[in-house]
Amino acid sequence: MKILALSFSPRKEGNTEILLNQALAGAAQEGATTELYRVVEHDIKSCDGCMACWHTGKCHIQDDMQGLYDKMLAADGILFGTPVYFYAMTAQGKTVIDRSIVLNQPGRRLANKVGGIVVVGGSLGLVDAVKELYFYMVTRQMLPASFVAAYGGGKGEVKELPKCMQASLDLGRQMVKIAASGFKYPEDIPATHIAYGTHTR
Repeated sequence: MKILALSFSPRKEGNTEILLNQALAGAAQEGATTELYRVVEHDIKSCDGCMACWHTGKCHIQDDMQGLYDKMLAADGILFGTPVYFYAMTAQGKTVIDRSIVLNQPGRRLANKVGGIVVVGGSLGLVDAVKELYFYMVTRQMLPASFVAAYGGGKGEVKELPKCMQASLDLGRQMVKIAASGFKYPEDIPATHIAYGTHTR
């Protein structure tokens, strides 16, 4: 059992990472192997919208995202963590989300992997970031676990929130238990997550 945490924060060891590590500790308590992946430490370029991957399942941009694809596919659960700086997830997070559209072919999909969310903000914007990540998981046919949303401005402030720290620990434990349940979406019913219009006739 492998739980991968993706930190979309540009800051090392900030509030988002503290909660992600807490969730990973919970997952480890349930016997999972864990990994924290700091997106900011890798060369991951923006999607250029060529849409070739929609048909081929391959991205022509050769950067560190190629290795991240492998990590995401190998994981049983993926924990997404982002701070909120301007009412939404960070640019690092949106870049990974956009580039992962490539994972849409048989054998290279995120379907049936468990997804968890950690979001930290100083004020407004937490709910929008949570909704964006949940919608991403649903359209990928992932299995949504809980989320943890915390208010914290100064670095390390979330450590002063014992209920939040416990919720993060429980999130990691929950993800392992959901993954172990063996639930799978029915393969004979395709995912339908597009808005229908003239382009879909």
